[in-house]
Amino acid sequence: MSLPAGVALRQQQADEAAAVRAVVASAFGDAVVGDLEAALARRAGSMAYVAVAPGGVLGQVRLTWGWLDAPERLVPVLVLSPLSVAPAWRRRGVGRALVARAIAAAGEAGAPLLFLEGDPAYYARCGFEPAGPLGFLRPSVRIPEPGFQVVRLPGHESWMTGALVYPDTFWEYDRVGLRDGGAEVARP
Repeated sequence: MSLPAGVALRQQQADEAAAVRAVVASAFGDAVVGDLEAALARRAGSMAYVAVAPGGVLGQVRLTWGWLDAPERLVPVLVLSPLSVAPAWRRRGVGRALVARAIAAAGEAGAPLLFLEGDPAYYARCGFEPAGPLGFLRPSVRIPEPGFQVVRLPGHESWMTGALVYPDTFWEYDRVGLRDGGAEVARP
């Protein structure tokens, strides 16, 4: 996936937190998702990548460690959330490039699985599959079954099935699944 001219991807830097928070809030139309992103950034081992242009940050993706409650043992896995692209930069390949970078980073980090909740039509084009038919259980019944998706990475083994356990930060900000009358998941 090629990026628009002048756009580059790289690891997020600490001094970009305010710019990232603004992009996340504008992408989701919800300041609480910006607060969630800032809280996830404080978690040990969390990773983030940004899309930047001469004007600054225009997109961001975060990876946070969670667990798979597998029959053998708890398995550290990664969760992709949030993925945010400034509205003016949507539908130009920025989101898909950020997702591709996140998948590569998850594999480089040794995670066997990368989970997310989001639009199945969008994320299927990025390599994600419906997680339920593969033996994975949603961390909440509020996550629509089609939106619960996974990429199996090179470290995945066949016994690694079970329930995804989100880190507590997602629960603290009540950003798991959809509440009645809740907004749709933002599309990058």
